[in-house]
Amino acid sequence: MLEKNQTITAVAHALGTNGEGVVRHEGVTFFVPACLPGEKVRFKVLKIKGNIGYGKVEEILAPAEERAREKCPVFMRCGGCALQHMHYAAQLDFKTGLVRDCLKKIGGIETEVKPAIKSDKPYGYRNKLQLPIGVDKDGNTVVGFYAERSHRIVPIPSCAIHPEWSEKLIAAVKRYASECAVKGYDEVTRTGALRHIVAREIGGNFLVTLVSAVKLPTIGCFAEILQEVFTSFSLYLNINAEDTNVILGKEFHLVHGSGFFEAEEQGIRYEAGPQTFLQVNENVRGKLYQDALKTVTGEGDEVVIDAYSGGGLLTAMIAKKAKRVYGIELEKEASACADSLKEKNGLSNMTNICGYVEEELSKVVEKEKGEKLRLILDPPRAGIHRSVLRALIESRIEKLTIISCNPATLARDLGLLTGTLIESGNELIKGDGNGAYEIVSVQPYDMFPQTKHVETLVVLQRK
Repeated sequence: MLEKNQTITAVAHALGTNGEGVVRHEGVTFFVPACLPGEKVRFKVLKIKGNIGYGKVEEILAPAEERAREKCPVFMRCGGCALQHMHYAAQLDFKTGLVRDCLKKIGGIETEVKPAIKSDKPYGYRNKLQLPIGVDKDGNTVVGFYAERSHRIVPIPSCAIHPEWSEKLIAAVKRYASECAVKGYDEVTRTGALRHIVAREIGGNFLVTLVSAVKLPTIGCFAEILQEVFTSFSLYLNINAEDTNVILGKEFHLVHGSGFFEAEEQGIRYEAGPQTFLQVNENVRGKLYQDALKTVTGEGDEVVIDAYSGGGLLTAMIAKKAKRVYGIELEKEASACADSLKEKNGLSNMTNICGYVEEELSKVVEKEKGEKLRLILDPPRAGIHRSVLRALIESRIEKLTIISCNPATLARDLGLLTGTLIESGNELIKGDGNGAYEIVSVQPYDMFPQTKHVETLVVLQRK
């Protein structure tokens, strides 16, 4: 009988949805991170529940051709990257298959999925750093990433998928904590101050936000330390005293700089603040946005709705090619950035609406009745709100474009739009596929190399 802590030698035969190896042994399916299909591995049993188990690799006895040497010293201890042990071409194949499998298993959809489009920079591509700050078992302040499925911080001096500036910022936080005697936050005792450091690079400028459970009289010292690291930066102090997993609190204090920075992309000048959403991989973002634009514009007579529009960058790009465009965004700061972007670029045909998509979408559709209407949606990981999906099914919008960062919720939403899934009370059940829309194309993008995540662009046509 298989037991916890037992050591097993077996061959992995597939990859799971999180990039872990799948090993079947004596009637139990084990999920073992950091091993690849075809590899003979020795692993330790961590948990067994019924016919499902979880393991930890102790040794790769016969490596696969797809195996790569990991660049990060805390790979598999940190909960960030899951695929560093895999050659990049194999990562792209995995993500293409992940989207295809989710559509089939969750949404009941069988359709062609194009090969994932690569990132030109498999490492050092992220323009945003977001790290928890806490204390270790000895009470020392630590900065790093959470271990998988925990809030235990794995300390790091740098990160392979972030540029070199991240290393300097991490060192600056540690120096501030040491020199000014500011402790990391202890989630158990709810003592200490420093909770997170969040930073984004925008055109060589840096937006830095230090999140603390309390106000910091010494925050000016941190600004002075950052002046030795960055030529151009803004520093915010964010206060979050709540017992929550939400990183940012509602209270912001500008400590240094203007608070916003401008940049330019594809002829659009835009600005961003500490809460503005921007894709973290600029190289892939450019490829994704160029392709998305082609799906909603063409003749120049289109009226486009950009739902979940963030800071309005894509909305503005659409405005240059369409008759009119509406951006709908809930976050006030992002919507304000979109308004500023509209003015800076002289886009009189761009209207920004601050509100819930589920409340505002139908109003715009009614207002633009009779126009050549197109809709593009870039929802959060939770997917498209169910009321929005119902409104789309009832609408006469001819063409939809969806940008998704979560294949599972994408599959569910596409199932409802195409009719392979239907609502039955609070449950979803299998449908006959005779829905309001049909899928035209599915294109994954590797926005997040070395991780299990993938971005997908889907085009749908009304039947």
